[in-house]
Amino acid sequence: METKKFIAIDIGAESGRGLIGEFSGEKVVLKEIHRFPTHNVRLHSHIYWDVLAIFSEIKKIISIAKSEGNISGLGITTWGVDYGLIGENDILLSNPFHYRDRRTDGLPDGIFGIIPKEKIFKRTGIQFMPLNTLYQLYATKKEFPSLLDSAKTLLFMPDLFNFFLTEKKVAEYTIASTSQMYDSSVEREKEVPGEWAVDILEILGIPVHFLPEVVSPGTFLGNISEDIKEELGISDIPVYTVCCHDTASAVVSVPAKDNVWAYLSSGTWSLLGVEIDQPVINEKSLRYNFTNEGGYGKTIRFLKNIMGLWILQECRRQWQREGKEFSYQELTDMASSAKPFLSFIDVNHKDFLFPGNMPERIQKYCKDTGQQIPEDIPQTVRVILESLAMEYRYVMDNLEDVIGTRIETLHIVGGGSQNKLLSQFTASAIKKVVMAGPVEATGTGNILVQAIATKDISDISQLREVVRKSFPLFVYQPKDTGLWEENYERYKRLVSR
Repeated sequence: METKKFIAIDIGAESGRGLIGEFSGEKVVLKEIHRFPTHNVRLHSHIYWDVLAIFSEIKKIISIAKSEGNISGLGITTWGVDYGLIGENDILLSNPFHYRDRRTDGLPDGIFGIIPKEKIFKRTGIQFMPLNTLYQLYATKKEFPSLLDSAKTLLFMPDLFNFFLTEKKVAEYTIASTSQMYDSSVEREKEVPGEWAVDILEILGIPVHFLPEVVSPGTFLGNISEDIKEELGISDIPVYTVCCHDTASAVVSVPAKDNVWAYLSSGTWSLLGVEIDQPVINEKSLRYNFTNEGGYGKTIRFLKNIMGLWILQECRRQWQREGKEFSYQELTDMASSAKPFLSFIDVNHKDFLFPGNMPERIQKYCKDTGQQIPEDIPQTVRVILESLAMEYRYVMDNLEDVIGTRIETLHIVGGGSQNKLLSQFTASAIKKVVMAGPVEATGTGNILVQAIATKDISDISQLREVVRKSFPLFVYQPKDTGLWEENYERYKRLVSR
């Protein structure tokens, strides 16, 4: 077949990037054409996303892509849960709140007094986190009710950018499923399984009139609007929904062959789970706080959200503020020679959720829990990486307990797969083979779902074969498992939940 070119725009919590994917029919080759920071903005005690600044970077990506010739499609992925509100005449009513804004801190417990936790989980199957859209909307209702009253449409972040590009207002299935407002367990036979959990919202007094139509991944939204084409001097570019939640796109590109594997999408967040056909909503999945999010082809991403490399990222930002500039590779190299198993942190502890002086918070946590305090940068980084690996083991144990199957292989995809030390720690902690790659998992999944939409790939099985042919995979075998097992018992006692 003729080589086709697709644009993948992946916007993350730390940075965004634009990729060109050249697909020959057998392999995909990625080329980064633009990268930019996605800074949040603090104003009057709240944290917001500067979506117009981000959108200007999206237009820059499209403008740069002009030199690539004919473009067969464009898809956008972002993180989950955050949203923008559109009012009369399609105006954006406010900059979207950042999921790390403190207005939802402790809010879920108050909501459980209105509607039982068990009922919310039974309807949505979603992990309980204060950053979920459900709690964000409830907080907005309490503090800024006029925003909700004026809103005509709620659009999640990738849907918002798709609207800016095409003027089409819809919610893509995988991103809608992250909100804890969508029930994907019902009507599984539909092209887009599920429905909005309207009853939950009505009990909480949250409007439902602004909930958009939900569409499946791979939906053609239209070409880029005429005014943007004129502004950028471009011709038609088709825009597709893809799997708009970044993890959903990453899971699509997991290069797995067998049926006994799990994935770890590793970046700012770590998302560890399995791909299944039906949601798992029962006492165990509730107790372990797993989530059932939508995936490609009506699948379910049964997974656990883990704080991830955010803790290291925020430490690095603090050290930068102190005039200590290190790359992530330099930090990892320093950690490799630090003392092993000095201390552990509960990576999901609420103290690590919000921006701030993260090294100081780690020291305080270790002091408060009667552990040795990491006094320098190498030791701090090692504490973070070892704690992450232990948490992966903890979640893996719970996952196998829920699904009743022993997992043989863990596929690590995303930017975190480049961290060789963490990958080795993970293999040793979970006592399983780890396969790392591809690094640009989200961008790869984005592009190849577009290729399915344009009928250049037949299905998900062929898609994953393309991934295996296109990217190198790095294999890590467990080491020193006895030592890791001994210290895992320490970790469990520390974080016993």
